[in-house]
Amino acid sequence: MDALILARAQFAANITFHILFPTITIALGWLLLFFRWRYLQAGEAQAKQAWLNAYRFWTKVFALSFALGVVSGVTMSFQFGTNWPGFMERAGNVAGPLLGYEVLTAFFLEAGFLGVMLFGHGKVSERVHLLATFCVAFGTTLSAFWILALNSWMQTPAGHEVIAGEFHVRSWAAVIFNPSFPYRFTHMLLASALTCAFLLAGLSSWQLLRGAAPASAPRVLRVGLTLAALLIPVQMFVGDQHGLNTLEHQPQKIAAMEGVWETERGAPLLLFALPDEETRSNRFAIGIPRLASVILRHDPDAEIRGLDEFPGAHPPVLPVFWAFRVMVGMGVLMLVAAWGGAWFGRRAGWRAEALPRRLLWLLAGMTFSGWIATVAGWFVTEIGRQPFIVYGLLRTAEVASQVAAQMIGLTLALYATVYAGLLVAYVGVLKYMAEKPEQVLAQDAQELAATPAGAITPPVVSRSFR
Repeated sequence: MDALILARAQFAANITFHILFPTITIALGWLLLFFRWRYLQAGEAQAKQAWLNAYRFWTKVFALSFALGVVSGVTMSFQFGTNWPGFMERAGNVAGPLLGYEVLTAFFLEAGFLGVMLFGHGKVSERVHLLATFCVAFGTTLSAFWILALNSWMQTPAGHEVIAGEFHVRSWAAVIFNPSFPYRFTHMLLASALTCAFLLAGLSSWQLLRGAAPASAPRVLRVGLTLAALLIPVQMFVGDQHGLNTLEHQPQKIAAMEGVWETERGAPLLLFALPDEETRSNRFAIGIPRLASVILRHDPDAEIRGLDEFPGAHPPVLPVFWAFRVMVGMGVLMLVAAWGGAWFGRRAGWRAEALPRRLLWLLAGMTFSGWIATVAGWFVTEIGRQPFIVYGLLRTAEVASQVAAQMIGLTLALYATVYAGLLVAYVGVLKYMAEKPEQVLAQDAQELAATPAGAITPPVVSRSFR
């Protein structure tokens, strides 16, 4: 492979690993705020303790995920200089400030209050601790706001002018609130919420199966399934609107997603196919006639533009085609699991002993289903933008570094090895925490007791991308 493909693969490895953890922390911060509020509102001592234990346990998960997200974000930011120096030279007037805003607002807010949230309970008032949890949750969402503003601008650039080959901002409002930003931002927030919902349901189910469930497990399971059951239909609607927006602004991405090689009316919805770039056809295609036109244009005879209209300016079809189907397929499976789980849960009165073990095994197996759907969605988004880094204006090949392919390949292998090890360790730690909740909570209580009242805020570590 040449240096360009290797550089893209290296950045893909970094962003794939990185996105796993913000996808958890964005929504988990708000769920922690909910657990904290339920603890304050609970009247019975047993319920109060259960919600407090849920808050403390999942705070540990948040802290672990936050740490890995920060570390991988720093590595990814370095690659702007090592792999894509031309991007910052040409688009730095847009990208630099947006990344800076993310650090100055979102990350400082998260890091500034994270210590209070982790170690401040019992050392500050309940209101101050609740406020600290809110600030951390708001900071994670604000971080997503700035990063997705930049990513959306790269997909649907607006509010700029090009002078001597460099992008200059004409309107920050138009840059930030570009045509795809509202859809992309909402879609990502919902994806994070669903990822956390299945993480909650999956780990709680595993605890129940292993006989290690604390009293809070049925409550957390109920929160996860209820949240998933409510939000999946919303996510499907938002995804449909996002697709219509993409059809308007990036028609070649839609053509790749649907495997439409030539412009046609009444395009079928392909359930299965093997797109072939050489023959520009779909092998072993199985589809539903006219359904793609119905979904995309709400008209069975509507015209869908094909890839033939974008010679040399459309993405590779096979990865985009299948990543889209993995995302949609996983979404449908999550819908069935969430609705079925919520129905069985209500029928059992959310009593642990009355929940079907097959349901618990299913939910445990889908603990990380949100990760699969999110990564597949990001592959559609990022690969589907190729061959452009700023859609329609700046090609990826124009901004790549001149680093030798052998060096990029070596560092790619090192990154992949380290990230695989970290991912295995992360899942292993979550498994240990789920199976030993009493030890985790006891350790948490010891840490809280040993933390001096004047040392509840850790130092802030700066980084430019998360």
